[in-house]
Amino acid sequence: MDAAKILKRARDVLDIEAQGILSLIDRLDEHFVRAVDLLLNCKGKVVVTGLGKSGLIGRKIAATLSSTGTPSLFLHASEGIHGDLGIIMKGDVVLAVSNSGETDELLKILSIIRRLGLKIIVMTGNPSSSLSRAADVILNAAVKEEACPMGLSPTASTTAALAMGDALAVVLLEKKGFKEEDFALRHPGGTLGRKLLLRVEDVMHRDKELPLVHEGTLMKETLLEITSKRLGVTGVVDGKGGLVGVITDGDLRRGLESKGDIFRLKAQELMSRNPKTIPADALAARAVAIMEQHSITSLFILKNGNRKPVGIVHLHDLLKAGVV
Repeated sequence: MDAAKILKRARDVLDIEAQGILSLIDRLDEHFVRAVDLLLNCKGKVVVTGLGKSGLIGRKIAATLSSTGTPSLFLHASEGIHGDLGIIMKGDVVLAVSNSGETDELLKILSIIRRLGLKIIVMTGNPSSSLSRAADVILNAAVKEEACPMGLSPTASTTAALAMGDALAVVLLEKKGFKEEDFALRHPGGTLGRKLLLRVEDVMHRDKELPLVHEGTLMKETLLEITSKRLGVTGVVDGKGGLVGVITDGDLRRGLESKGDIFRLKAQELMSRNPKTIPADALAARAVAIMEQHSITSLFILKNGNRKPVGIVHLHDLLKAGVV
């Protein structure tokens, strides 16, 4: 195969798999709704089972469900008939994945699952199969053709089943009111965990590191405060300690251009009013979003609903923490 044929074949594969997913859209009906209801009202856990390539897809579906608020695990069908059925308890719901719907190992364990009185959802490419007849709900994930030219290797069918599993997981997380904070608790490690768990108060400068001047402070002293705290900014507070403005390096440059000798001025005469702030318990990722929205590099932190600043966070702090 030359380069042109290689690219054409690859594009054909992607097109066949994309069409397989798209064909599911018009097929979604009350069966999908019933499957969502069964999973939503599950009193135990969701046990996803399958064999071969369908089993690999089942593992991913179980992992996605667990990470989005629906406790799930994967049961290998072959291991199930040799003792691992012990993980299944009353109150569980079983989701069986099989393209053919005739997998012998699945049929053997489903008969036992039936005796336990558990609900069974079958995701299959063959709604008329033996497995389908044992189901409470059938999710039709059939595809017109496999991308494999021999029609032997599961390709489009596994892609479609994976997409159907994602559809279930996303609908469930929305119905459960699953939030970013919930997701973070299940992903505490790595960059994702830092973005979703780290709070502004965890990285903010506080106490002696907090640059603040009174609104009546002369600009000479104000400049010293900005320089000594090394954040390129200072907050300006009123007589009650409430934040009323900020002065940045940019404000100093603009002041020199428009007013000339700024050292005779007071902080209130050069400050920018209505500074952007953020609560101490806000996610650090939220601080990044505010900075990007307003093209700024620092935010003063307020606590307990008042205007008294308790800290400041700089974009560099968030970079160091791995939030950006």
